[in-house]
Amino acid sequence: MENLQQRANTLIEALPYLREFWGATVVIKYGGAAMVEPGLKAMVLQDVVLLRYVGMNPVLVHGGGPEISDMMRRLGKEPTFVRGLRVTDEETMAIAEMVLVGRINQDLVAAVNAAGGKAVGLSGKHGCMLKAVKQQAEVDLGLVGVIQEVDPALIRTVSAQGYIPLIAPIGVGDDGQTYNINADHAAGKIAGALQATKLILLSDVPGLLRDVKDETSLVLSLTANQARAMIANGQVEAGMIPKVEACLEALAAGVPRCHIIDGRAPHALLMEMFTDVGIGTMVVP
Repeated sequence: MENLQQRANTLIEALPYLREFWGATVVIKYGGAAMVEPGLKAMVLQDVVLLRYVGMNPVLVHGGGPEISDMMRRLGKEPTFVRGLRVTDEETMAIAEMVLVGRINQDLVAAVNAAGGKAVGLSGKHGCMLKAVKQQAEVDLGLVGVIQEVDPALIRTVSAQGYIPLIAPIGVGDDGQTYNINADHAAGKIAGALQATKLILLSDVPGLLRDVKDETSLVLSLTANQARAMIANGQVEAGMIPKVEACLEALAAGVPRCHIIDGRAPHALLMEMFTDVGIGTMVVP
């Protein structure tokens, strides 16, 4: 009886959030351990299906960095990164597209379907969703792209028909050139184009840390200006830089709240969406 009462109390605690987020679009950047470890993967996708069934419109933008690096090494290429971005020559671009679109995207579609949802796999090439140009940097990153424009029409169409869009971060130029887009940046841009209620980025750390070596130094909440200052003074490093930049891009486009949460925590999405405390780091305008 006590266990049943606890379950009932949990549902009552979730009620205000279910009401607030009914019909809301939530963009989720999916990657890291939550996408690799079978148990965590099943939980995350169950959470996403639940969000759909309680009246939200979840949109998943998935990464696949470890899988791309693994395939590169199998083919005799050593991955190279600059500020968290993969240096991408023509061969690496072909590998990335093969892994992201041909394998990971379709595996996720099957997993969502198995969890009781309905999913459609997309890449940024479909409907010219992610229009990109080559990123200019001090170091030539090759075919790393910067999104110039997001056309959200296809995402909205898929979502309106009851499907969960799963998006691989591959962009396309006006000349048809394929570009490798950082999944965090893609999620931020897509959230802005959809005017999402939330952007949630799953990470392999508890959130944004003041000291990267100390997981107890979690920043619970900060403003966009504070986030920029942390990047400038070096408190945000490596793979966390694109995540914070994605939050800043989404906020600038009108998304009211962004969250960086620990995807290693069981049912992290539900804890963030439906509890009073939430988890991870929230970034606000």
